[in-house]
Amino acid sequence: MRANAQSRVPLSPRRRVAVSPRLRVPASPRPPVPASPRLRVPASQCIAIFAAVLAAYWPALRGGFLWDDDAHVTAAAMRSLHGLWRIWFDLGATQQYYPLLHSAFWIEHRLWGDAVLGYHLVNVSLHATAACLVVLIVRRLALPGAWLAGLIFALHPVCVEAVAWISEQKSTLSAVFYLASVFIYLGFDRTRRRSAYLGAIALFICALLSKTVTASLPAALLVILWWKRGRLDFRRDVRPLLPWFALGIAAGLFTAWVERTYIGAHGADFAITPVARFLVAGRALWFYAAKLFWPSNLVFTYPRWNIDPAVWWQWLFPLATLAVAISFCLLAKNKTTSRGTLWVPPTTSHGGRSPLAGRSPLAALLFFAGTLFPVLGFLNVYPFRFSWVADHFQYLACLGILVPVAVVIAKVGQALSPAKARAVRLALLLILALLTFRQSRMYAGTETLYRTTIARNPASWMAHNNLGAALAKMDGRIPEAIAEYQAALRLKPNYAEPHNNLATILSRQGRMPEAIAEVQEALRIKPDYPEALVNLGSFLSGIPGRLPDAIAAYQAALRIKPGHAEAHNDLGLALSEMPGRLSDAIAELQAAVQLEPNNVQMRDNLASALARMPGRLPDAIAEVRAGLEIAPGDPQAHDFLGRALSQLPGRLPDAIAEFQTALRIAPNYAQAHNDLGVVLLYVPGRRADAIAEFRAALSINPNDTQAQSNLQRAMSEQSRQ
Repeated sequence: MRANAQSRVPLSPRRRVAVSPRLRVPASPRPPVPASPRLRVPASQCIAIFAAVLAAYWPALRGGFLWDDDAHVTAAAMRSLHGLWRIWFDLGATQQYYPLLHSAFWIEHRLWGDAVLGYHLVNVSLHATAACLVVLIVRRLALPGAWLAGLIFALHPVCVEAVAWISEQKSTLSAVFYLASVFIYLGFDRTRRRSAYLGAIALFICALLSKTVTASLPAALLVILWWKRGRLDFRRDVRPLLPWFALGIAAGLFTAWVERTYIGAHGADFAITPVARFLVAGRALWFYAAKLFWPSNLVFTYPRWNIDPAVWWQWLFPLATLAVAISFCLLAKNKTTSRGTLWVPPTTSHGGRSPLAGRSPLAALLFFAGTLFPVLGFLNVYPFRFSWVADHFQYLACLGILVPVAVVIAKVGQALSPAKARAVRLALLLILALLTFRQSRMYAGTETLYRTTIARNPASWMAHNNLGAALAKMDGRIPEAIAEYQAALRLKPNYAEPHNNLATILSRQGRMPEAIAEVQEALRIKPDYPEALVNLGSFLSGIPGRLPDAIAAYQAALRIKPGHAEAHNDLGLALSEMPGRLSDAIAELQAAVQLEPNNVQMRDNLASALARMPGRLPDAIAEVRAGLEIAPGDPQAHDFLGRALSQLPGRLPDAIAEFQTALRIAPNYAQAHNDLGVVLLYVPGRRADAIAEFRAALSINPNDTQAQSNLQRAMSEQSRQ
């Protein structure tokens, strides 16, 4: 019987009714922490990844230094502990301010010097390590196909440029730090442990100090977190990453300034409108995606597109990008519940599709485009002089597409028999490995690299110029080098570098008026070209009466690039020939030696100037000894040291020993024979030995007038006794 609405049931005075406390809805739902998936990559799988990468990149392992490798591998001036200090605290001491990268190069040079195999093996190892980290990250995200994702990244031919090119150790090294930071931060997102957070941000800083394109990492993490949960909570998700954004933005702006100020990312090649940059970005995204799905005709330098907003079809690329983005946004919205989606596994327990599937395309696009953002044309980077795109630009960004592809393949494979699924995966990996092996051949040597580039991109004026520079260093290839420089100038008439390179060749051929004309043309095109100014100074210094003009050219070069060691050295030599300028000359030569302390020739030049200065002979001897510590087998240094010691009281025996050392190293060194003979004349009972040394000098160089005069004097003195 239904009770009356107004009736009440009396309560017993000895009983208390427990009243449930008021339920409170949390400000933001905290996702339950799922059981941690197995995150250890078996050693056998790691070994397999390393072996596969090593085999695929085998043709590139013996490749020499390419293009700007010599500007990245530690220069002679930087190989000391002071050089390591300069890597970190002397802006401009290295081509780019990536101190952690250049510290790695510094250590590697200590281990194996200029042996290219060591650098290639480091790059290959870093790439394989990055692939293993991809496996760990995919597993931490509880996605299928982790092993396949790592191998696709490891073997995809679009990565060849970043792995086979020694300079791009910046890409592989920064990728290891970047991916390790992602892995640890995802662990922090699960546990909120402070130690994990600090470890992740430390790795992010290491990535920035290796290559600042990694500045997009905090944005990538937000994309992953949104993909996992369907929403972002400011306190849980955004606030921990605010310091990361500050670091990334600061590093990115600083690198952009360095690119412009120190590397030359400015001028006519970069003078394009914001609308044109928008068109570049839209086209570049499709270009990179196409190369991932169809990696054919990969080349070191792609054709530089002519961007023109007046050409209607160029707008199709950004419009298509916008359409795809809108479609993915609608898909993500339709697959997300109105109350927000908490973390759930990729497939729901009832067999339906997870909201994650709807968000995945948009997340992949955001990661891909966001990671590429620094190199989409909105910011100036030096390689834009040659092309708007480059394979190594998408080394990290490609994971935004390759990982989802691996996940899709793994899910499709679940519908196949195990044998068929394995066959599909194996066929894909084998094709990628063969393409990478073939692409690696391109990096087997400088000439191969540039000839292949020209074959695939005949309009590459940079490749013609660089091929000419490589041929100019080979015996008997000068005519070919000149032809390549001329080809570069036909493609790009206002190209300063080939003019300067032609000037160098012409000067060596004794065609000085033509050489001066070429270097002046280079300076007309590019007035702030320090190397051309140094060349001009060198040419003018050999012309009677033009020494002041040469000095002015060297000084102009140093105003543009104060750390130009060769300019300091050549200016010092020029000043040493000017009356009353010896002190200034010594100051310049000392600056050169300070910049390149391991340059023996510069130390010898400084020693020669010091020896001419009254009271500075001990300093000259110290410089020569320092040079001999670097290159103990230099006969000229031993000869110079012998002459310097012979001028000090009581040091004749030491001088004789130095001359004899020089002759042991170079028995046909006529100057050392003559100098030894001169010293022996001052030793009682050694005149006959002196005469023998003069005769030895003349047998090597019969036209040595100094040795002839010394021999006549010694013979005359002997006849008088």
